[in-house]
Order: sequence, then structure tokens, then C-alpha cells
Amino acid sequence: MPNVKVLNMAGNQVGEVTLSDAIFGIEPNESVVHDVVKNHLANCRQGTQSALTRAEVSGGGIKPWRQKGTGRARQGSTRAPQWTHGGVVFAPKPRDYSYTLNKKVKRLAMKSVLSAKAAEGNIVVIDSIKMDAPKTAAFQKFLKAVDADCKALVVTAEADELVIKSARNIPGVSTTFASCINVYDILNAKKFVVDQAALAKIEEVFA
Repeated sequence: MPNVKVLNMAGNQVGEVTLSDAIFGIEPNESVVHDVVKNHLANCRQGTQSALTRAEVSGGGIKPWRQKGTGRARQGSTRAPQWTHGGVVFAPKPRDYSYTLNKKVKRLAMKSVLSAKAAEGNIVVIDSIKMDAPKTAAFQKFLKAVDADCKALVVTAEADELVIKSARNIPGVSTTFASCINVYDILNAKKFVVDQAALAKIEEVFA
């Protein structure tokens, strides 16, 4: 079982925690992770793009010139796709891009990215992530102290408004809480910074 140091917000070691082999010690499955990331990005798409077909643009009701005898190509409407102001061929319309995946696939992908982070040594466990006030400078100091002043995902046990406000103006740093973590955010961050209470919740959910 992988052991990880437990740090305080000043960067000092205050203990050690043993990570669950079932969640942080499996062989990562890249194919499943790819499927889940693709699903996440598809579900994020708004799907609100829209364009007009030749049936929907205004005008074009009259034949621009007679069929034969002009020497020009025959035309039936000035709103055909090849004309300026004409309709769009196979115009995109609002649609829903979302689809569902099997729960077991999602769980395996989550365990795979957490195991990969553990194998890389990019999991930082904090005894408790708390802020007295929303201070960006203080939060930056904390991240530097724990060697996570890079692209980082900070995870707390519950939604903490002071932590969210302290981190939201730091480029590359995002915050979430234990029940809302997702594969894409973990994969997108270099460091996975988690407090002990959130770690216990993650192990409880994915055990």
C-alpha cells in the first residue's frame, strides 16, 4: 500500500497516511480513462449552434433567369448554397451531445487516474485545508509551501466558500469537494491536493 506524507498548510510533515490499494494502487486503464474524458467533454457541449438551410433563408422565390438560351448555368433560386446569402448545406441545428457510460467504467477510470497520480508522487495530503478569510496571497503561500504552486486541483471534504474565493484568481488552480471530483479535472491538474477528511470520503465512495 502506498504511503504518503501528511502536511500542514505551512508545509511541515505532521504524519503519514496509507492509501488504499484498491483505489490508489491499481494498474491504470488508459482506454477507459479516454472513454470517460471523451464522455465528459461531450456532456459539457452546449449544442446550441444553428444555421439556416435553403428552406429557411428569406427570398429566392423567383427563378433568377430562364432555363435555356442564356448561356449561363441553370438556376432555380438565389438562395441555393452556392449563392451569396444562400442557405447552408447540412446546416447544424441545436442538439444534445450528451450520452451515458456504465457506472463500473466511470469507477475504473477514477481509480486509474488516482493510481496514476499516486504512482507519479503527485498526491499532496493536507491535515486540514482551512482559510480564515478569502486571501489569494495566503493561499498562494500555502500552495508554495506544499510544493503545489503549479496546475493543481484542491479538494476539500465539503464546499468551502473561503477556500473557493481564495483560489479562484490563481491561474491553473481549481477547487472542488470530495463528492464532486471527476476524471477530467484530476487528469488536467499536475498536483492533486486533498485534505484528510476529503481523502477519507473518496476512499469510502470508491472502495
